[in-house]
Amino acid sequence: MTPAFPDTTAQAAVRKADEARIAGCINQAAAGRPWLEKALWGLRDQEAGWIGAEVRNSNGTYDLGPMQINTWWVPKIAAQLGRSAAEVRHWLRFDACFNVGAARWIFLAALRDNVDFWKAVGVYHSPTSWRQQHYALSVAKHMKRRFSQGALAAAESAP
Repeated sequence: MTPAFPDTTAQAAVRKADEARIAGCINQAAAGRPWLEKALWGLRDQEAGWIGAEVRNSNGTYDLGPMQINTWWVPKIAAQLGRSAAEVRHWLRFDACFNVGAARWIFLAALRDNVDFWKAVGVYHSPTSWRQQHYALSVAKHMKRRFSQGALAAAESAP
């Protein structure tokens, strides 16, 4: 019996199409604001999720979809939308634009509450200060890699 190997060419094509879809969602969510687009790309590169992702965390929660939205957020988003938690969880996993939109909402709420751009980046990840600092540093590295050093200054000047 010959073992079946996955068609890596087909898988690569799916990943490429998914990445293009996610990129379009980021562009749409940024709504023409370059600083927000850079922030969302920084979060995206850090999280590195995929459409359909459901990654279990050590605390029993799951990270969902391309932006790895934690299931802790599901009831809050469901309440905001007046929809069921099951629907929201499904959309976070399988609808790239819904997932990116949720990431945008979480990040902008953190920015509104904390005013500081890098603090908001950290809050996107965790309520714990040392985790926020570590995460923000990592996101900054991703942004620098993707956009250059100038992108960091542009992102920090967010309104």
